[in-house]
Amino acid sequence: MHADDITGFDPRGLARVKTWMDNHVRDGRLAGLAVQIARRGQVVFSERSGQRDVAAGLPVAPDTIWRIYSMTKPVTSLALLTLYEEGAFQLDQPIADFLPGFANPRVWKGEGHPLAATEPARRDITIHDLLTHQAGIVYGDRGGNALERAVSDAGLDFDGRFATMAEAVDALASLPLAFHPGSRWFYGLSTDVIGRLIEVLSGRTLGAFLKDRIFDPLGMTDTGFEVRAEQEPRLAALYDHADRGFVLSADQDKCLAPVTLQSGGGGLVSTMADYQRFATMLLRRGAHEGGHIVGRKTFDLMVSNQMGGDLAQRGQAHFSETTFEGIGFGLGVSVMLDPAKARIVGSPGEFAWGGMASTAFWVDPVEEMTVILMTQLIPSSAYTLRRQLRVLSYAALIGES
Repeated sequence: MHADDITGFDPRGLARVKTWMDNHVRDGRLAGLAVQIARRGQVVFSERSGQRDVAAGLPVAPDTIWRIYSMTKPVTSLALLTLYEEGAFQLDQPIADFLPGFANPRVWKGEGHPLAATEPARRDITIHDLLTHQAGIVYGDRGGNALERAVSDAGLDFDGRFATMAEAVDALASLPLAFHPGSRWFYGLSTDVIGRLIEVLSGRTLGAFLKDRIFDPLGMTDTGFEVRAEQEPRLAALYDHADRGFVLSADQDKCLAPVTLQSGGGGLVSTMADYQRFATMLLRRGAHEGGHIVGRKTFDLMVSNQMGGDLAQRGQAHFSETTFEGIGFGLGVSVMLDPAKARIVGSPGEFAWGGMASTAFWVDPVEEMTVILMTQLIPSSAYTLRRQLRVLSYAALIGES
C-alpha cells in the first residue's frame, strides 16, 4: 500500500469509508450521510451516500443543510471567549454578576428527596463552570429523576413554550441545581446559558453576535439558527430511530424561519463546507485566512483538559456526546487524554464534539487532520457511528505524521 505523498492517506483505506457509508444506507440504518476528511489544509475525502429526504427522493448533496444540534456548543463557547479576550469577564467570575437570577443558587438534595428539599450551594456558579459543564445544570428527561422531570415540565426541552432564550434561562434559574458547582461533570443546558450570557454582555442577539464574530469572518454563509425560505429545498429531513430503521421526526420544522429561540447549546444548522471552515480554523489554533477568531493562547486554553482527570473520574452522565474513560473536557469541547484508556484509536490532544442527530466532528492537531460526519438520525446513541468512522479514518492514515 502506498499513501498519497502529500496527505499520507491510503486510497484503498478511504474507499472503505465510502463502503461503510453505503452499507448504512443500504441496510436501512440511515437515510443518508456525508463524510469529509481533511489533512494539512487539503480535503482528501468528501463523499455522500443516500438521500437527504427519502419521501421526496432527494439525494444528499454537497450543499445539503443539516441540523447540527450540539455541534453548536463549540461555536457558542468560542464566541464567548472572544468577549473574554476583550476583558468582559473572568473565567472564575460568578455568572450572577451578569445573570442575577442565578444569585444564591440552591442544590437539590437528590434521589429520595422532594424537589423542594434543597441546600445552599457551597459557592456561586462561575463562567468556567458553564463552559465545562460543572455548573449543576442538567438537561430535562421525562423519564428521569425529579429534577430532570421538572426541567422538562418547565418547557426547557424547548417545546415551543418560550419565544426567547431570555425567557428560557429565567425559568431555568428558578430551578435548583443537580449538584454543587464544580463538584462534578454532567452534560446539560449550560451552553444555552452561555448563549444568553453572550446576549447580555454584547447587547445583541446570539445569532447576530455569532454572525459578526464567527460566521462572516469564516465565510459560513449557510450557518445560523433558522433556515430561510430560499434555503429550505436544501434542508435534510430529520428522522427518529425506529426498530426497523427510521421514521420522520416530529421536530421537522423547528428550524424554519422565523426562529426567535436561539439555542446556544443546540440550535444551529450548517453545511459540510461551512463546518469545514470552522474546523479548519480550529486546527489553525483560531486563525483563518483573514485574521483570527481568538488568539492562540486563548485557543490553547479552550482545548486543554479542565477536569484534572478524565470524565469517568468526574462523574458520568446518563447522556452525553462522548465516552468517558480516557476523555477529558476543555472549554466547550471534549479532549482526548489517553487513547488506550478510551479503547479507541486517536491522538492525545485531539478535541471533538457531536450532535443529537448523530453528527460529529473531531480535530487532531498531531496528525493535522479534521473529520466531519453529517446525518440526521435521533438519537446519536442509535448506532456507534462515530467510533466506527474514527477507526476507518485512522486506518486509512498510513503516511508519516
